[in-house]
Amino acid sequence: MTKERKQELMEKYGRTTNDTGSPEVQIALLTERINHLTEHLRAHKKDHHSRRGLLMMVGKRRGLLDYLIKTDIERYRAIIAELGIRK
Repeated sequence: MTKERKQELMEKYGRTTNDTGSPEVQIALLTERINHLTEHLRAHKKDHHSRRGLLMMVGKRRGLLDYLIKTDIERYRAIIAELGIRK
């Protein structure tokens, strides 16, 4: 992920332009990395080290989504609709 793409995601999903800590920004960044790694693993089926990293990222994103559903259900619904994450 390029620096520009990361900044673009932070501006789109963050509350302010430099917001990096809100759950929405973290979920969006993880989703971008997960999608990229999924494409990599389609081409390289035996790359088990990257597969482990992918599973760890998915688990971290799930934890952030669980936190968001407990704190603010509307923000949760908005982020999964925008990113196309299925639950």
